[in-house]
Amino acid sequence: MNTTTGARTIMEAIDDELAYALRTRLGQVEDRLRETLRDPDNPFLSRAATHLIDAGGKRFRPMMVLLGAQFGESRTESVLDAAVVAELVHVATLYHDDVMDEAQVRHGAVTANTRWNNTVAVLLGDYLLARAADLGANLGDAALRLQVRTLGRLVRGQMAETVGPQPGVDRIGHCLRVMSDKSASLISMSIRLGGMVSGADRDVVSALDMYGEVLGMAFQISDDILDIEATERDLGKAPGTDLREGIVTLPVLYAIEHDPDIADLVAEPITDDARRAEVLDILRASPGLARARQEADRHVQRAKDMLHDLPKIPARAALFALCDFVTSRTT
Repeated sequence: MNTTTGARTIMEAIDDELAYALRTRLGQVEDRLRETLRDPDNPFLSRAATHLIDAGGKRFRPMMVLLGAQFGESRTESVLDAAVVAELVHVATLYHDDVMDEAQVRHGAVTANTRWNNTVAVLLGDYLLARAADLGANLGDAALRLQVRTLGRLVRGQMAETVGPQPGVDRIGHCLRVMSDKSASLISMSIRLGGMVSGADRDVVSALDMYGEVLGMAFQISDDILDIEATERDLGKAPGTDLREGIVTLPVLYAIEHDPDIADLVAEPITDDARRAEVLDILRASPGLARARQEADRHVQRAKDMLHDLPKIPARAALFALCDFVTSRTT
């Protein structure tokens, strides 16, 4: 099983029984991911489809499914399938993102588009989405509809980010909507899916959904901060990816509000490594990062507030710990 700082933080904050159950189930998810993508008639497809999965990753979304399922009957086979669905959709977006970003490294490994080509990477992403849909169809109509709606939000968010805000539209508001659709939607889907397939109470499922959405926003804001201030070793990829693609994230928008001259620096994609490093240094010195941290913390607090109405079981403590982990990523 892939062991990450986030997973360790959760495991250390909860009782031993739940920690053991989560480790066991995550190990089963790892096995099922590879089995789901195995095609005995096409060895290349089997090998290439697991390229990013073998590279590692946080397995954050499967963890969310498993935690959401703790509020119902968590040991059903459907819960494992739901966790696999969440990770397949996530990894599929990474294959596609790496093509759009022209990224060369992901999780410390060469990206599929670099190892093979863009066409192969796009097809791999499509294949993972197809496998996710196949699994999702076995989880019931409501679960499949949730998966389809989430895919729609993911595409809408990516399109809005690619096109950019229309004239007269508030750029910060546009950025927050993009984050909601492109990032938070999948985290929200994951924890809601876990609650749904485990038969959790409807009010609990609704609270988990809202928690996932708000926590997902905080998680994405922290990712955007890390893309500016972290090292390649910390990220598993080169920092400044958004600058290279001409994407203006929330901490950059806050930096522009403090110093409008920064807008000229990020008006176009920064493909030159030396110039991108200079702009990163300017952004690191800006109060925009501190304001972005405050915004992430605000969303984390909202997520914690939503947990108070949930049953007082060990999984709730784990969700509180996850909030603290998101906060600690950028402090």
